[in-house]
Amino acid sequence: MYHTAAFDTIDHGLLISRLEHVFGVSDSVLLWFSSYLSNRTQTVSINNSTSDPALLRYGVPQGSVLGPVLFVLYTTPLADIMASHSVLHHSYADDTQLQKSADLKSFDTLMHSMQECILDVKSWMTFNKLKLNDEKTEVMAASSPRMSTSIQLPESITIGNAVVPFSVSVKNLGVTLDSHLTMNAQVQNITRAVNFELRRIGSIRHYLSKEAALTLVSAFILSRLDYCNALLYGCPQYLLNRLQKLQNNAARLVLRVRKSEHISPHLQALHWLPIESRIKYKIACLSYGALTQTGPAYLTDMTQTYTPGRTLRSSADTSILSTPRVNTKSFGERSFSVSAPLVWNSLPVTLRHSASSGSFRTGLKTHLFSLAYT
Repeated sequence: MYHTAAFDTIDHGLLISRLEHVFGVSDSVLLWFSSYLSNRTQTVSINNSTSDPALLRYGVPQGSVLGPVLFVLYTTPLADIMASHSVLHHSYADDTQLQKSADLKSFDTLMHSMQECILDVKSWMTFNKLKLNDEKTEVMAASSPRMSTSIQLPESITIGNAVVPFSVSVKNLGVTLDSHLTMNAQVQNITRAVNFELRRIGSIRHYLSKEAALTLVSAFILSRLDYCNALLYGCPQYLLNRLQKLQNNAARLVLRVRKSEHISPHLQALHWLPIESRIKYKIACLSYGALTQTGPAYLTDMTQTYTPGRTLRSSADTSILSTPRVNTKSFGERSFSVSAPLVWNSLPVTLRHSASSGSFRTGLKTHLFSLAYT
């Protein structure tokens, strides 16, 4: 769900009241927030003419660090509304995502529950001077290809005054998810974007030093290959091979290597981990953050230290994660709750007991590098 001009319509009085009574902000801190929001004016300037200042009673300053934070605090009551419908949600600034799962027999009930939840959300937003952007809201039903043939999926869902058709794919924070979670669309988008950057950098490569070319490739190509790459764990090998080909082409561009030459020595010379190792690196780092509680809380909730039924030895390793059982191998093992233990438990014991995030990352890259090029 998307909110229309969300930051511009926040009621200052409601926000201050919510900070005080919901979050316990008081005294000088509350006065500071009140001062920060009050007595702001807005003018419009066209050519050499400027309007009279107008006092702003709504909205938070955009482009500030506090803007998104204050919006999230302002919309906190929405969480209770969604929980009352047993709907999971995740919010990022003015973008709210609703999620709910059900078996085939309960799909109609799920649809009804989601629509009722959205209506309640819309009512709350209207009362709190916010507006749900019906036209930008997207809906997608995710299932396995086999299950999708058994679902009588309606053509659309009604959200407010808008009829929203079901999408084959949706974009979430720059990641394209398709209805079968195959990640085909995401890999296609990465391929398109990286090839575009390869052509751009290639057109000026003869003017660049090796160091400059490496900087550009790292900024515009490797960053795209690494963005949210943990989602690609367990994907079909042909998809990973397509991404590996892109990385190989990037290495050839930096080092001016012919296509006929074997690429592994050149990747090793650049000290680049191959695609599959980069994915494992990301999952291992997320696992370390979850275990040390330096990462997002929702990832910590997905990991659990393995506890044997009976302690056989006092020196039993306590850094092993418990791997939950899954009913579907193709999709179940790709979830973080399963992929994290699989990757984490494969690491050496000394690496799992690293004292700091920096030492862990350094040792992890050395470990994966040795596995990839031996």
